[in-house]
Amino acid sequence: MLIRNTAQSMVVFGILLALILPFRSSQAAKGISSTRNILAAQQGTATPEPVTIASAKAQALLEKMTPEEKVGQLFLVTFQGNNIQTNSDIYDLINNYYVGGVMLLAGNDNFSGDGQTIEKAVELTQKLQTFGQEVSSQTHVNPVSGEDFTPAYVPLFIAISQEGDGYPYDQILNGVTTLPNEMAIGASWNPDMAKQAGSVLGQELATIGVNLVFGPSLDILESPHTDTSSDLGTRTFGGDPYWVGKMGQAYIEGLHTGSNDQVAVVAKHFPGYGGSDRLPEEEVATVRKSLDQLLEFELTPFINVTGQAPTIEAAADGLLTAHIRYQGFQGNIRATTRPVSFDPQALKLLLSLPDIEQWRNLGGVMVSDNLGSQAVRGFYDLTSQPFDMPRRVALNAFLAGNDLLYVSDFSSGDLDSITSAKRTLEFFAQKYREDQAFAQRVDESVLRILMLKFRLYKDFDLQQVLAPTTANSEIGQSQQVTFDIARQATTLISPTQAELDDTIPDPPNQNDRIVFVTDSRTGNQCSQCEEVPLIGKRALEQSILRLYGPQAGGQVTPANMISYSLDDLQEMLDAPDGSTQIERSLTRANWIVFSMLDSNPRYSSYQTLSRFLAERPDLFQNKRLIVFAFNAPYFLDATNISKLTAYYALYSKSPQFVDMAAYLLFQELRPEGASPVSIPGISYDLSTVLFPDPAQIIPIELDLPNVESTQIGVTPEPTPVPIFHIGDMIPIRTGVIVDQNGHAVPDGTPVDFTISIAGQTGPERQSQTTTDGYARMGYTVTAPGKLEINATSELAESEVFTLDIPIPSGDELVTPTTTSTSTPEPSPTATATPFEELIAPIAAPLKPGMGDWLMALVVSAGIAWIGYKFISNSSSLHWGIRSGLLALVGGLLAYSYLALNLPGSDILLDPSIPRGVLIFTVIGTILGLLAGWFWYRSNTQEAN
Repeated sequence: MLIRNTAQSMVVFGILLALILPFRSSQAAKGISSTRNILAAQQGTATPEPVTIASAKAQALLEKMTPEEKVGQLFLVTFQGNNIQTNSDIYDLINNYYVGGVMLLAGNDNFSGDGQTIEKAVELTQKLQTFGQEVSSQTHVNPVSGEDFTPAYVPLFIAISQEGDGYPYDQILNGVTTLPNEMAIGASWNPDMAKQAGSVLGQELATIGVNLVFGPSLDILESPHTDTSSDLGTRTFGGDPYWVGKMGQAYIEGLHTGSNDQVAVVAKHFPGYGGSDRLPEEEVATVRKSLDQLLEFELTPFINVTGQAPTIEAAADGLLTAHIRYQGFQGNIRATTRPVSFDPQALKLLLSLPDIEQWRNLGGVMVSDNLGSQAVRGFYDLTSQPFDMPRRVALNAFLAGNDLLYVSDFSSGDLDSITSAKRTLEFFAQKYREDQAFAQRVDESVLRILMLKFRLYKDFDLQQVLAPTTANSEIGQSQQVTFDIARQATTLISPTQAELDDTIPDPPNQNDRIVFVTDSRTGNQCSQCEEVPLIGKRALEQSILRLYGPQAGGQVTPANMISYSLDDLQEMLDAPDGSTQIERSLTRANWIVFSMLDSNPRYSSYQTLSRFLAERPDLFQNKRLIVFAFNAPYFLDATNISKLTAYYALYSKSPQFVDMAAYLLFQELRPEGASPVSIPGISYDLSTVLFPDPAQIIPIELDLPNVESTQIGVTPEPTPVPIFHIGDMIPIRTGVIVDQNGHAVPDGTPVDFTISIAGQTGPERQSQTTTDGYARMGYTVTAPGKLEINATSELAESEVFTLDIPIPSGDELVTPTTTSTSTPEPSPTATATPFEELIAPIAAPLKPGMGDWLMALVVSAGIAWIGYKFISNSSSLHWGIRSGLLALVGGLLAYSYLALNLPGSDILLDPSIPRGVLIFTVIGTILGLLAGWFWYRSNTQEAN
């Protein structure tokens, strides 16, 4: 009975198992294929579904629009005030000229400073979007045909530039979270900090109703201008292409995720303003660089957020075209382009770069910088076309390749800005009707703009577009992010920490007299708003009192602290009699602490500090002289720095950074950051600092996959080290290679591997480059013996990695695979060998294929049929059926044993054993027939 039941179970189990097994690998392949499709979409090799849907909706809407509606979408305009009505100029531009968007500016009094900045900003954005919706509820008259029509409802772009750090580069100063500028984020060297800052900004802007942000700046500050503020200063992430691109990706991703994809991001200033010697708002700068040089440096961050963005979220929606000229752009040093924003040949060449072109094909929008700026006016005044024809300026920018035209202060001669904008819109509509090529060009740009708006809003419905007012209370509540960045960014410029610990072993105490001198410039939210200091004259003093005063441990005495402004110091230096109060305070002080902003010709600032250091050493000798730079860290020269006890870079002037200065002064926290730009005064050259640290020992290890435990709380077993033989490829990787600041080196850092086997003549070499700090290589074993591998990167060297390659056993003859011994030149674009390719020769198990399964099925069925016929004729029908089924099950179970890779199956599947699957299957069927014979004998004995 036991044998009978077992045989019946074997029949059912064997048939099911053998039929299911061949299809498991097929389903896995489908899963891999699906994953690859998703990755391909993210990497730009396939069109993502949201882009496809947006494109279809945009195309359908475009076909319904009149020429006036289409050209209106091309313009981003500005207006005055924040209390707009239906008789206002902006209402006219929205209602009758169908403009695509508005730019909100503090300089135009679009925001109030009466304590209700956020509430009124939300009211303003909602009113603007409501104006846009009202257009589609009214009947309009076609100016050419005279026919009535109802315009389509298209949400407005409501744009802003909010660069961080408050005045002057933030537009909203009150009520929002005061986020740090880009340089402070860059000094943290932590992309997660950039992502968090972007997330806070995206969430707060979306809540206010802003859906288009100009920023971040992806300019690279290659050579800081130490004597003036004519560079972008703290408005950049730093001076290295890799890190600017890395921070830019993270910041953009944060903007998208924080806003729930309700804010579009326009990165600026394409193709790169960092090498210029003029501010973009003031004058068109000329940079002597060729396109090849731009590709190696300035263009790298823009490529990182377009065609090479790691995810859709990290990709910019648009690029802001800079008003900048290039000398030697195409190799001829005597040839200078027009400003790129107006030069069709130069901009077309830039947009045809593969990564930028790929991004454009997915709907990337080009946005002009302000066409009414002082820089543009100055350029046209120097040409034969003075700035008296705004419509010609707009046309030049559009035909150069810009899709969205930003026009502010577009006045000319007797025409005010609004009238000039209206006449420009009318000119574009007329040209659309008369010029077929121009009309096609307009349709292309409008399609991109509509696609972007459909990606922001799945449907053009006012209720989807309006910001939820219930979320207003969340605005301004993320100051912890700012403090976290401050803690990671703060940098000790001079001296070293060890030297400072010897110089100042203890912080100020109750008996120490401290004098604070602050660069207390002022700014305001609107023209009628009260002027407020950017850093309060007593800001650092008050922070210290709050943290270390009588109510917080009594580490300092309030009567021993006094604060002055730089203007007070300037007055002292100019006074002939030395009778000022500040001089008496400085004479008695034990500590003198300066809080500095940037060096600006309009303010004395660093000139005053330099005069003090040069003219009055009697007031600071033998005292603790501390300087906190709440802006760029490179304005002091070596002589001035040598006179300071300590020089810190804080980079940003928000209250959290002032608190950080207090913690540093009292040695409660230590600086963790490093400058992301060069500082000539201490010979800090960023390009040199980012080289691998020569003092490190680079670790080397096998590039094996990490085994993850599926059980909670169970530590996975370490991956066993495989044994390599001649002909195997050994996957090797370094550990993280760090630069001289202690961070992972930039991608593309060259690493040279040296491989040698004892007894062989001459080592072999491979050159690879880093990715995320790691370098990988694969080496094919050519001979037995002790294998040694080491790596070098610049002056940094690795430990020696060794492996024993066994001598082939017996008379086995192995033909080694040779590898090239030539050393390729290091290339910044070289990529490491993929991990899957390196590990496949070691880990890939042998398995029977679909053909083997069919063969096993046919052979098993054939022998089972023969067994069935023979036993049916010699005994009885039911014993013939039983024997045939057992033979079939035996053959299929034998095949399943191989398919499951059970012990010993790899020997039978080895190509050196011909027909291993067939032989094992035949053995299984014979065993099945024998099981049937034993069953028959057992049953016969029971009957007797």
